[in-house]
Amino acid sequence: MKNLDHQELIKQAELSIGHVKDMVNSDIYRMGYHFMSPANWINDPNGLIYFNGEYHLFYQYHPYSPEWGPMHWGHAKSKDLVYWEHLPIALAPSEEYDSGGCFSGCAVIIDDKLMLIYTGNTYLEDGSRKQVQCIAESKDGIHFQKFEGNPIISDPPLDGTMEFRDPNVWKHKESWYMIVGSGKDGKGKALLYKSINLFDWDYMGYVIESDGSQGQMWECPDLFPLGEKHVLIISPIYDDKTRNTIYMIGHMNYETCKFTPEFTGVFDYGFDNYAAQSLLDDQGRRIVFGWMDHWGSYLPTKENGWAGAMTLPRVLNLLPDGKLSIKPVPELSLLREKHYKYLHLKVTDKPTSLLGNIVGDCLEIMAEIDFVNCTAEEFGIKLKCPEGNYEQKIVTFNTFAGQIIVNRTMSNKGDSSISYSKIRNNLESLKIHLFIDKSSIELFIDDGRVTLSNRIYPSKNRLEVDLFAKNGSVNIKLMEIWKLKSIW
Repeated sequence: MKNLDHQELIKQAELSIGHVKDMVNSDIYRMGYHFMSPANWINDPNGLIYFNGEYHLFYQYHPYSPEWGPMHWGHAKSKDLVYWEHLPIALAPSEEYDSGGCFSGCAVIIDDKLMLIYTGNTYLEDGSRKQVQCIAESKDGIHFQKFEGNPIISDPPLDGTMEFRDPNVWKHKESWYMIVGSGKDGKGKALLYKSINLFDWDYMGYVIESDGSQGQMWECPDLFPLGEKHVLIISPIYDDKTRNTIYMIGHMNYETCKFTPEFTGVFDYGFDNYAAQSLLDDQGRRIVFGWMDHWGSYLPTKENGWAGAMTLPRVLNLLPDGKLSIKPVPELSLLREKHYKYLHLKVTDKPTSLLGNIVGDCLEIMAEIDFVNCTAEEFGIKLKCPEGNYEQKIVTFNTFAGQIIVNRTMSNKGDSSISYSKIRNNLESLKIHLFIDKSSIELFIDDGRVTLSNRIYPSKNRLEVDLFAKNGSVNIKLMEIWKLKSIW
């Protein structure tokens, strides 16, 4: 039974967004080349798909405030993964089965129609919630109508609980498959369903469950083929409510309906990359976005009417050693403007300005570092505000510990924390790729084996970039820096 008119709710939400746009756009932390909603709160990417020659990005959206609330689906599209056009809200919580929010899901194409499969969330009298799986369709890819027979899956199986959400759907041979995130008895699970028509589903059991150390609930599962293997990306919730994103590489057996992992890794070692979702584009590439914030983080942008952004789009590949390569898409080179190039820089512990006076808040940095002849205990990249006391050795390589460290303990606002990852042993050289965008940094190293994504909040929007070394020296074979233009 309908509660409210769906299109009328979308109009009301669009009006709410318009009231705060000017305040939002004046915020110094508003990023230059990352996807953000026009205003208010966003989190998980949803429904990523390549449709009619364009990339479509849907996302969890609360259009009435910069706080989490009843979820809508925001919507945007792009021809190149760089420049985005905001579109009308696609889904609003208008029905009994989704009155508590249209939670995360995916998109597929059938008969030239774009289909959104999502979780309808409702709150019960005892304070608990009920979650069901639903579908909506569109002929033009912009305006969506909910299926009159929703929900298409009205109850969780015995293997799951009422925490039963975030469907991911794909087609294999003549059948459709769906995995749904859940958990039971302290173990996260990916529950598997099968259908011949997208509307009638049979439960096939759990495709995989936690080994006991991988969280008690799995959010946003995404299972797809990559090369000769399959990859499963999940975002586990642990007992202490912490969340991150991990990936597993292995094989999907459609006869047994089980996924068998061979390797498990961390998708991102930073604090701000969660609920990753992927799409397959017209070039056969597996592209992924994540929500670039984190549950429980202090978000100073709320003071100016917005919260949340997407990570840069990244392309996934398998490496010869069986691990996952995660790299920024090459289309991001469209953003490059002024270029600086340096050859054979020797960085010592003496305070010098090797890079001159490079000032900017939207930058791309690439470097190749000679590890064989490195004598420095630590070296890296620092940022500082010329007109303030913000100064930080933001990216540090500790050669003794074999670690890469991203330090935001001196940020003006936001969470104070340090994230780090191990570096492979016996590397002769190391390539790093760093993106700085006003209130974020994303770091890619070692052929995409390690990524670290973090939000930062400097006191000024002018940052000086320089290099440092401690107790020794390091040779940088090549360093290139570009100032990047805004997409907005």
